[in-house]
Amino acid sequence: MAPPDSAGAQPAFLQIQDIVKDFNGFKAVHGLSLDIAKGEIFALLGPSGCGKSTLLRMLAGFETPSAGRILLDGVDVVDLPPYQRKMNMMFQSYALFPHLSVWKNIAFGLEREGLPKPQIAERVEAMLKLVQLTPYAQRKPHQLSGGQQQRVALARSLAKRPQLLLLDEPLGALDKKLREQTQIELVNIIEQVGVTCVMVTHDQEEAMTMASRIAIMRDGRLLQVGPPGDIYETPNSRFVADFIGNVNLMDGSLQAADGEHSVVADADCRHRLAGRIAGQPGQAVTLALRPEKITLSRIQPEGRYNQVQGTVREMSYFGSFSVFQLQLASGALLKVNVTNTQRHRDGTTWGDAVWASWSDDAHVVLQA
Repeated sequence: MAPPDSAGAQPAFLQIQDIVKDFNGFKAVHGLSLDIAKGEIFALLGPSGCGKSTLLRMLAGFETPSAGRILLDGVDVVDLPPYQRKMNMMFQSYALFPHLSVWKNIAFGLEREGLPKPQIAERVEAMLKLVQLTPYAQRKPHQLSGGQQQRVALARSLAKRPQLLLLDEPLGALDKKLREQTQIELVNIIEQVGVTCVMVTHDQEEAMTMASRIAIMRDGRLLQVGPPGDIYETPNSRFVADFIGNVNLMDGSLQAADGEHSVVADADCRHRLAGRIAGQPGQAVTLALRPEKITLSRIQPEGRYNQVQGTVREMSYFGSFSVFQLQLASGALLKVNVTNTQRHRDGTTWGDAVWASWSDDAHVVLQA
């Protein structure tokens, strides 16, 4: 497995070095190292129990690492209490004070710091303008929508001008449509302020939409780090391919390889891949094929490779696209996404025999 990517050419603003968290013999985080550049929106993504929230809590100072260092702008913050770290954390529940107005909620942290009243007022008004809530300044949290409460929580987190903003499932309390709308608003606000951000989410779409880079975690370890497009298009393992989006995983064996193409055979078809696979004939190979890279037709395509006939066993209509599950001769199911470009569908329905085909460069060869 390839090592996780670094933050690239930019200098690391947040450095996580060999962090370990041991809970009475159970290691929630295993010697994890990660560099995050200034201004990045970085997402920690993985299943429940993978260690992402534990890592976020160690960054915030709510958990103490068993080993390792956390450097923020060159300063090791491991031994600093949360209130001395130049970072703020925004929780899924928003943790707004119900008895305080929006204005007072945003001002709360600044008042605790003892800032002069004119400076507090100036900064609160700037935050209200930033999140477009100036008309709601005197309302209480219960008088706001979920999206507005989320923006109040963000404004309160940014009012203290943290070097690092930590987001714990920031949009988990919102319904799907509002969540999609708020994702874009949140990114625009964070980028406008220029703060570095680390967010934890289990929502793949949220991570793909908001983050400049994503780290996939499992069992307290990093499996792959990179931009969303790289994670999706070139997963480095079976787990990552299956965790991000939908995928068809095909187990076959290498038949032949030359300088330009490789041929892999599985129980249902012969795959021709662009590029050479290193290895000997007969070697086991796992291929990942995304459903949207497959074309459906009633007529058999030309050629001998990258095509298979199947019977429609399941159909689901999602408006902009439809999902088909084809049962192949071996009994395996092949998932296919078809974009609904026409108002009227072609009539393909349950029990129909259809052909699925794809290009030479549609596959990804998985290494683990």
